[in-house]
Amino acid sequence: MNDTADERISWNDFEKVDLRVGTVLSVEEFPQARNPAYKLTIDFGDGIGIRKSSAQITVHYLPDTLVGRQVVAVVNFPKKQIGPFMSECLVTGFADENGAIVLTGVERAVPNGSKLM
Repeated sequence: MNDTADERISWNDFEKVDLRVGTVLSVEEFPQARNPAYKLTIDFGDGIGIRKSSAQITVHYLPDTLVGRQVVAVVNFPKKQIGPFMSECLVTGFADENGAIVLTGVERAVPNGSKLM
């Protein structure tokens, strides 16, 4: 992995990334994905609405532990076709020591659609 700590961006660049909080409404297995993944349906509130995402988070999470959980996602990327599924946002996380993704979350519940400040 590259160390990007020295690659500076402007505040304006950062403001272009629209990171929002949403609540996972449902989770489906995604056996057609190249790498093990789930299909998430996420509620981002009235301003953004409901979006779908493919997330490679099967190592640390079972579907029933994800429903009701708040996640942080980029909501202004273009939609991306992943096999037969159209992903509408990018759920964020960090790789653990083995490369498995640990979700980014919030310390306390916040309104769906809240923007990272």
